[in-house]
Amino acid sequence: MQPSREISRLIEIMAALRDPVTGCPWDLEQTFATIRHYTIEEAYEVADAVEREDFADLREELGDLLLQPIYQAQLAKEAGHFDIGDVIYAITSKLIRRHPHVFGDLDANDAEAAQSRWEAIKVEERAAKAARKGEQTPSVLDDVPSTLPALARAEKLTKRAAQVGFDWPHYAAVKEKLLEELAEVDSAREMQDQAAVQEEIGDLLFAAANLARQAGVDPEAALRDANSKFSRRFHYVEARCREDGVAVEDAGLDRLDSYWNEIRAADKA
Repeated sequence: MQPSREISRLIEIMAALRDPVTGCPWDLEQTFATIRHYTIEEAYEVADAVEREDFADLREELGDLLLQPIYQAQLAKEAGHFDIGDVIYAITSKLIRRHPHVFGDLDANDAEAAQSRWEAIKVEERAAKAARKGEQTPSVLDDVPSTLPALARAEKLTKRAAQVGFDWPHYAAVKEKLLEELAEVDSAREMQDQAAVQEEIGDLLFAAANLARQAGVDPEAALRDANSKFSRRFHYVEARCREDGVAVEDAGLDRLDSYWNEIRAADKA
């Protein structure tokens, strides 16, 4: 077996790994449930490579991610559900259907018009899916995955609700709601009700995700950027402690804060 640029070789390798007689013992033990977390992990590693603009890593991580649908399709084929050809047919069909302005006779003069058409077609698809399953009129919240990161899911839920008019009228109204939720966190803490504190902080974070959406910001991406900024600045604080010959844990808040303010000022310069 030799490497290849053709996806057919990857499919062949995956089938060989799952061969009941000559396959890999570890791969033969895997199920949909045991490999699902790898799909999520690999997607995050792709995102990380993109954010770092490391294209050598990106090439490798995209390969790792590509393996996941090949792997799951092989499991599905063995169980008689579908194969990778069915997967490819489904996505090509969906892309053609959702882009009538490219593959059909409809016009979309700008990105906003294309997005509007895309969303309208998705609504039709959800209704058709519900009909196939014998379900009643689908909820606009259907198919928002429960496994999404909580902040990303909050943004997606509020975006879906907004499509049918259930939304704050403007940014200022969401800001007011955010302050209201913060006051409720304070109230729960004053009552020393930890369960209520957790609930109110959840409401606060949900309101923050809604605020981000109203401001045209992806809250998940914004928080990732904030995490990265905090890590970079704290690494600077640790480096300054080493320069001054003091352990971080012995430096004291005033010294640590002064180092933090140094890097903050440098960032804003």
